[in-house]
Amino acid sequence: MKIFLATLLTATTAVMAPTALPAANASASTVPGHLTVAGQASAMQRDFGLTEQQMNQRLGAETAAAKLLPAAQKAAAEDFGGAWFDARTQKLIIGVVGTQHTAAVRATGADAAAVPVTAAALDRQKAAVDKLAGKAVPDAVSGWSADPRTGSIVVNVQAGKRSKAVDAFVAKLTRTGTVIVREVAAQAPRTFAAGTVGGDPFYVDNIRCSIGFSVYGGYITAGHCGRGGLVRGWDGSDQGWFQGWSFPGNDYAWVSVGYGWWTVPVVLGWGQVSDQLVRGSWEAPIGTSVCRSGSTSHWHCGTILAKNETVNYGNGQLFYGATKTNVCAEPGDSGGSFITGDQAQGVTSGGWGNCSSGGETWFQPVNEILQAYNLTLHTA
Repeated sequence: MKIFLATLLTATTAVMAPTALPAANASASTVPGHLTVAGQASAMQRDFGLTEQQMNQRLGAETAAAKLLPAAQKAAAEDFGGAWFDARTQKLIIGVVGTQHTAAVRATGADAAAVPVTAAALDRQKAAVDKLAGKAVPDAVSGWSADPRTGSIVVNVQAGKRSKAVDAFVAKLTRTGTVIVREVAAQAPRTFAAGTVGGDPFYVDNIRCSIGFSVYGGYITAGHCGRGGLVRGWDGSDQGWFQGWSFPGNDYAWVSVGYGWWTVPVVLGWGQVSDQLVRGSWEAPIGTSVCRSGSTSHWHCGTILAKNETVNYGNGQLFYGATKTNVCAEPGDSGGSFITGDQAQGVTSGGWGNCSSGGETWFQPVNEILQAYNLTLHTA
């Protein structure tokens, strides 16, 4: 049994006997205390081109920004226009409509920036765009998201593929308000499930995906990885059952574990970094660094680019509410963990590119999954 459990650490979320690490029944909204960043910093030096000291300083600033966000948002009151992290100044920026609450925001320690519309109004426009767009989306349109800095909906169009159909689609969306077109990579987004490869975390029929985060009773992962039924572990043995899944629309699922498998609050570092303890799921703002663990490409880091983005995976498969990053991923990484410091952020959905030439990846925010299935994140 000891050999079996040690080998089991090859899963994205370490799955082992519960006595191996202490676990507290902490809330999913636990405020980050201290970061377990010694290992993360070394990987982030590679991906960000910073020194270890610079990377640790940035991680500390990002944790402080996450803690500060609720108070700063409250200070902006009804004029709150979104939030993002400025990596240059290493400060939390709060968008504010008008000047009435600017001083109150700055008094919290955050910086204030003028924006044209409130976050609430922009969210309403995004919802209206989603409804108006329907499922008949041109293949060249990768997706769209709300940008609090410009107060507009940004439609991502694959480079060199703008057409009359794309222009007509964008023109339709302008009925809701300001819409901006941005050209992105020529590759279309795709989910990151993969055919069966021996020795990897879990399988559903001929599909291999990655475990996201441990919850009490099982783990969460991507919804496109399965439609129910038996799940097998890295060694091919029975591991558990899908208890819920949603894709397209959302991209989340949860698996209950049994057959001698257990869960612990760990994200695997794959030998590139130290395995990371999970202490909560405090949501990081746009501009914050984030790292991803997956069974194919292992550990990579980048930055949160956008939130509440709608992704077009083609064939009428739209994914709403996605968080966009410039972290690379590859087939088989689907469902894997996105984490900032010791705070769970989400599970890998899909993207474009690879970890040789680069790319972008979207994740399903973790707190939405926990709320959807009334689950409790397993935290250290």
